[in-house]
Amino acid sequence: MAKAFASQADLEAKQITFTQLSENAWAYTAEGDPNSGVVVGDDSVLIVDTTATPAMAQDLIARIRTITDKPIKYVVLSHYHAVRVLGASAYFAEGAQQIIASRGTYEMIVERGEADMKSEIERFPRLFSGVETVPGLTWPTLVFEREITLFLGRLEVRIVHPGAGHTRGDTVVWLPQQKVLFSGDLVEYEAACYCGDAQLAQWPATLDALAALGAEKLVPGRGPALTTREEVASGLAYTREFVTTLFQAGREAVAGGMDLKAAMAHTRRAMDPRFGQVFIYEHCLPFDVSRAFDEASGLSHPRVWTAQRDQEMWAALQA
Repeated sequence: MAKAFASQADLEAKQITFTQLSENAWAYTAEGDPNSGVVVGDDSVLIVDTTATPAMAQDLIARIRTITDKPIKYVVLSHYHAVRVLGASAYFAEGAQQIIASRGTYEMIVERGEADMKSEIERFPRLFSGVETVPGLTWPTLVFEREITLFLGRLEVRIVHPGAGHTRGDTVVWLPQQKVLFSGDLVEYEAACYCGDAQLAQWPATLDALAALGAEKLVPGRGPALTTREEVASGLAYTREFVTTLFQAGREAVAGGMDLKAAMAHTRRAMDPRFGQVFIYEHCLPFDVSRAFDEASGLSHPRVWTAQRDQEMWAALQA
């Protein structure tokens, strides 16, 4: 029997948690749904990832207003995927002045923004509640190459592109004074890593760069906030194991002359025992196998996902 496409059958609302991590940092997490981060400085607020629609962003804004009335001046895009960024317009009414993204993220919006938006909305409708409130693509107003630093009053906030992994434009937000890291989807915990647009060969080195920061608390892209050094190390190790196991299976499939369907079965044998029960695994795996197979075959630049390609791939692999 064919499985329901992607996460169209996932209709269960998740319990949202808004947790203070330090004097200035909060985690907005939702039982494996995409996370956001909040940094409250002396004079303003910074958001890390906006939620998927302006309608959905209202819940995050309401929670922020229980702790501060300062303007939300900055919105940081950890990378370009529609589920992370299409809620950005909601923050303009709250004082937003800059939408900040890396050069790689900006280039992804140019190359595949429209296709990605349509693709993601069809994959996971529950995560796009109020999709009619989305005015269109989210475009950065400030684009950086490697790193920029903001000061929210006395609070130093570093916005860094540490390398490619989940996408070629991945960006983290680092509070060096408080050892708090917002990783976006470069790190996941108790959830599958979506690798459909990944740079799998580069991802482990980027994780090394994150580990070198010495974070004591970390907000992953999905999963619970990690609140000790030991939990942070566990999250980094979990993510490394997921992506390296996936890519190794892709390499073995290509070396063995397998077609994509055989590569899917081969990857399941390696991945299912360890990751088969984590959140969004069945959704991600066909996209992940497709990307690992492509990269192992020499396609270093991920192919664009479209709604049509999604459906064709799903029908071929996820039966």
